[in-house]
Amino acid sequence: MTTSIKLCPVSDLKLGFPVRVEPAGLPPVAVYAIEGTFYVTADTCTHGQASLCDGYQNDDTIECPYHGGVFNIKTGEPLTFPCTVALAIYPAREEAGYVWIEAGAAT
Repeated sequence: MTTSIKLCPVSDLKLGFPVRVEPAGLPPVAVYAIEGTFYVTADTCTHGQASLCDGYQNDDTIECPYHGGVFNIKTGEPLTFPCTVALAIYPAREEAGYVWIEAGAAT
């Protein structure tokens, strides 16, 4: 079963600047806007326990600020060493000016 969770206003999102949200009952997530589409991943790097929102976003990738590992935002897949474990990703949607996720649908 999934639960819809409201994360943040769409107006808070700017290309290249992910927003960290700490939804109740979930680990922190990072919310991204890429070409008018919204994506949500786990915010914590799977290698170094850093907040990815403190890293560098380049189009559809995010670089961890600790060791420079890079992830694909759309798929969560690690693209460079030292990261080898994918990020959890959450299906996201925009509704009534907010970004929402389905909490039980993380992959």
